[in-house]
Amino acid sequence: MNRTYTAQDIIREFEKWSPKGLAFEWDNVGLQIGTLNQPVKNVMVTLDVLENVVDEAIEKEVDLIIAHHPLLFVKLNQINLDTPKGRIVQKLIKNDITVYAAHTNLDIAKGGVNDVMAELIGVTNSRPLIETGSDSLVKLTVFVPENHADELRNAISEAGAGHIGHYSHCTYQLSGQGTFKPEEGTNPYLGDQGQLEIVDEKRIETIVSKSRLAGVLKAMEEAHPYEEVAYDIYPLLNEGEPMGAGRVGELKNPMVLRELVELIKREYGVPHLRVSGNMDKKVKKVALLGGSGEKYIHKAKRSGADVYITGDMTFHMTQDAMEMGLSVIDPGHHVEKVVCPKVKQYLEEACNKEGDLNIFVSEANTEPFTIV
Repeated sequence: MNRTYTAQDIIREFEKWSPKGLAFEWDNVGLQIGTLNQPVKNVMVTLDVLENVVDEAIEKEVDLIIAHHPLLFVKLNQINLDTPKGRIVQKLIKNDITVYAAHTNLDIAKGGVNDVMAELIGVTNSRPLIETGSDSLVKLTVFVPENHADELRNAISEAGAGHIGHYSHCTYQLSGQGTFKPEEGTNPYLGDQGQLEIVDEKRIETIVSKSRLAGVLKAMEEAHPYEEVAYDIYPLLNEGEPMGAGRVGELKNPMVLRELVELIKREYGVPHLRVSGNMDKKVKKVALLGGSGEKYIHKAKRSGADVYITGDMTFHMTQDAMEMGLSVIDPGHHVEKVVCPKVKQYLEEACNKEGDLNIFVSEANTEPFTIV
């Protein structure tokens, strides 16, 4: 029987990837409208929550909208149903549609907006442009029968454990014997109630970032044969990988600025963009920031980037970048839409193992500009 999901179930899975705690303090992320107790069959992923998006959601009987840009970014002093914002709120409530926003936390999250933008154009060895901290680490130790060790190791590694630098599946193991006596009311995988059992086991140790721990523990429990899993978690003083907004890295295939412009147009799905700089300039190191990033041009320059890719660049800030010798590519704010298919893929992999959710990306156009 397929599982019935609530919005809370889906958001709990989503926040294993993009926890709200990553967001900047000024941001308004999380539940925007509705209730997290809402039963969900249809989920729509969108960049924005405009009226045409809500109309599409109503037509497709959507129960939950997951948006990148918050619907309620600025505090409302009133809900006037004669205003566009008021009409949106009214339609959402009338049609029992819950809205959840993941904004700067999805920008910062590994594999989020900025990583997708970087990957699409072949930026490698990237690091945050604006560091906001580092992910704390823990040591996970779990005891498992020898004949299940490989299965469990692979399960926790695929869930995010054992990542050190550019190496994955990093674990250490020891062989030994475990003992237990199943008591009344148990249904043991091995042994009989009331009898002491001695089992050849592996002790598997690995490192896990705290933001991925919940997902790793779930994978561990699903892969472990025992009714009760024996494991330990130790806090570590090791610093995790840096986290933050934007990315800086090197192009896998260096090219001239003109070629990079064409690559961005193709991979980001933008027919036109704005560019400043010598079009024949060789480009190797790239800084980028999804959304509005003009106030970080000095960080981009100090990072050693040859070009800075971000939206909403204004006239004078672009001139400042030009005088610093920093080329600028402005593909618009709307290019953040490239993360929507990634959100869809993540939710399908995280939730549809046990349920029957219909997850899709909105087809409504929320780009406010038309190039004429």
